Amino acid sequence: MKIIVGTRGSKLAVTQTNWVINKLKEKHPEVEFETKIIKTKGDLIQNVSLDKIGDKGLFVKEIEQQLIDGQIDMAVHSMKDMPSNLPEGLKFASIPKREDARDVLVLKEGYSSINDLPNGAKVATGSKRRKYQLLKHRPDLNIVSIRGNVDTRIRKIVDENLDGVVLAASGLLRVGLEDKITYYIPKDIMIPAPAQGALAIEIRENSKDIEEIINSGKITSQKFRNGTNIPKNTSEKINSLKDKETEIQVAAERGFLDGINGSCHIPIGAYCDVDGENISLTGLYGDEEGNNLITKTISGKASEAREIGLQLAKLISKEYERYEG
Repeated sequence: MKIIVGTRGSKLAVTQTNWVINKLKEKHPEVEFETKIIKTKGDLIQNVSLDKIGDKGLFVKEIEQQLIDGQIDMAVHSMKDMPSNLPEGLKFASIPKREDARDVLVLKEGYSSINDLPNGAKVATGSKRRKYQLLKHRPDLNIVSIRGNVDTRIRKIVDENLDGVVLAASGLLRVGLEDKITYYIPKDIMIPAPAQGALAIEIRENSKDIEEIINSGKITSQKFRNGTNIPKNTSEKINSLKDKETEIQVAAERGFLDGINGSCHIPIGAYCDVDGENISLTGLYGDEEGNNLITKTISGKASEAREIGLQLAKLISKEYERYEG
């Protein structure tokens, strides 16, 4: 059997895809995998900031279309790039354990934290969420726009005389650039993007054979070699491409994203803490100019994660409407 896996061509996207493929090969060495690089609209337009391109799914639409058309069999995405609703006929097959969800600062030599930066320091980001939360904490900073992959953005610290850039911790950690991280920004200063740090493995709804390969452990017997019975939940435990806590977090945060009807035009953030059967969800929403950033936290049952996200979106939307009125 051969499975064609679609991905973007950036170093991070390919690294993430190879990680998924290697995990699948460990369980299913008999399956052949082929990687197909697909350019998306977000990849092709590099000279315009994301909020000005004005489209949902900038980094996934072309990949999803090839999945729908049968040109690829599965796709690996950064979950934060996924629109709140998937196209008809597609689904998430699995959500692996989340990497660190925080944002980080990569700073010019001599600085060690956000508080070390001098007045008027030039910090680059392509995200309104990051920009306006930085300015809320440090109104004196000079926030400039930036595009490009991880390596390009880091290189611009020297090339464009920046004092620092803001990036997702998960991206740097996955490509082995953790030594570049100067400062992990606390979530009480900067709420991450919904589902930041999580991966999405997307397939067609009718691809039952591929879903089984993704979600099954390599178990061909009901007993271990010593003759003892294998516990019923063993396949879940050895399935490194499925993580229950991450699934809960993603359900809550994407529920908020869906309820708030967000886009890259406006600052939106969400992070869910899981504590056993309970969750605490914090959401961020604001206007395009960053004049009004609303942050709220609510709690509830982990089993109702998506509903908690939708509920938080309603509460924040009502407060925002009062502000607008």
